[in-house]
Amino acid sequence: MKKVRMGMVGGGAGAFIGAIHRAAAAMDGQIELVCGALSSDPERARLSALELGIEPGRCYTSYQEMFAAEAALPEEQRMQFVSIVTPNHMHFPVAKQALEAGFHVLSDKPATLDLREALELKTLVDKSNCLYGLTHTYTGYPLIKEARHLIGSGQLGTVTKVVVEYSQGWLASKSDEGSKQAEWRLDPARAGSSCCMGDIGVHAANLAEYTCDDEISDICADLVSTVPGRQLDDDGTVLLRFKSGARGVLMASQVSVGEENRLVLRVYGDKASLEWSQMEPNTLWLKFPDKPTQMIRAGVGTLAPETLANMRTPAGHPEGYLEAFANIYRSFAEQIRAVQDSGTVEAAGDIPSIHQAVRGMAFIENVVTASQSNQKWHAFSLQPHS
Repeated sequence: MKKVRMGMVGGGAGAFIGAIHRAAAAMDGQIELVCGALSSDPERARLSALELGIEPGRCYTSYQEMFAAEAALPEEQRMQFVSIVTPNHMHFPVAKQALEAGFHVLSDKPATLDLREALELKTLVDKSNCLYGLTHTYTGYPLIKEARHLIGSGQLGTVTKVVVEYSQGWLASKSDEGSKQAEWRLDPARAGSSCCMGDIGVHAANLAEYTCDDEISDICADLVSTVPGRQLDDDGTVLLRFKSGARGVLMASQVSVGEENRLVLRVYGDKASLEWSQMEPNTLWLKFPDKPTQMIRAGVGTLAPETLANMRTPAGHPEGYLEAFANIYRSFAEQIRAVQDSGTVEAAGDIPSIHQAVRGMAFIENVVTASQSNQKWHAFSLQPHS
């Protein structure tokens, strides 16, 4: 089986997320990085690509140059998809040009800078013969697949409440703003209308919708910038209503001192409830009103087929962030092969698509707008607010 050929935009020297994407893409041996435009600085882009062993002729100094040069190569040599790992403001222009050049796109989240761009992106995807995927990583964890299966098969009964928390402490003080990662996330021109909700709150919202196979219908939001002088939020709480009738609470914070990466999901039904924590991802708790709590462990006992399909190691061997990321990359590679075989983008693969991309941007804009209003409840809208 030939490897699927990947190009990358962003993720050069000094970038955190680029190395994560490359490790995830390489994990299954199904994808190879063949070209890159890894920085907006031409020399850093060239040197970063050379350090990764990319052929000198395919170490590009801009994404525009890369798409033009790759499209001119024979079909069996050119890249097949691009991984976008830039700051938010570059996600849309890179994805747009990639789609127009005929390349599939796998983008870091959020999909775009704002909802207007996301809707335009959806139009481009719908008109193209190209796939679009979004790396909402946490949907790739095996026991999130199991949680989705348990809820979908009715083992919790009717879902009544969803609580999702994503807490970090890395932006708790003014002195934390000096890093490259903090700098662009706190800049509206590069991050968009939100820092905390745009960076991690959108992950929490996506995880809740995915696991429950439900969609948020109404919100009530309170966002705040706790550190003086910041233009964007660093903490927030959102009350949720779902289309199914369930209620929920979403808490996201980047100023929770001492917290590392606390993403916790709790789903309550009228028969049972479940709890999962990203920092202990191989354990899923299933709780009942009339019998002992059950601890479900990855690799132990009878698990759903979709859970097993996303597991890589025997019981007791921890699987985490990189493996969840790799599950998304592997599924995207499988989609690309399916497109090649069938000639249609209606390919199998359980990864976030342009639908989740639009909903993610809508979540961010709806939450920001709701927080600025004195009105309590706001309908979840898929239309731009400005």
